[in-house]
Amino acid sequence: MIATSILAHQGGWDEILIIIGPIAAIVGVVALVRRRLSREAQEAASEQGETALQ
Repeated sequence: MIATSILAHQGGWDEILIIIGPIAAIVGVVALVRRRLSREAQEAASEQGETALQ
C-alpha cells in the first residue's frame, strides 16, 4: 500500500508531464508547418524567378 502511494505521487513531476506533453506536441506540429510553408514559399519564389528569366 505504501509503495503504490509513493509511486502514484512523486512531488508533482507527473502533473508537469501532463501539461508539458501536449504543449511540446503542439510546438512540434507548428514547427513542422512553418518549415513546410517556408520551403513551399522558397520553391514558389524560385519557380517565379525561373519563369521571369525565360
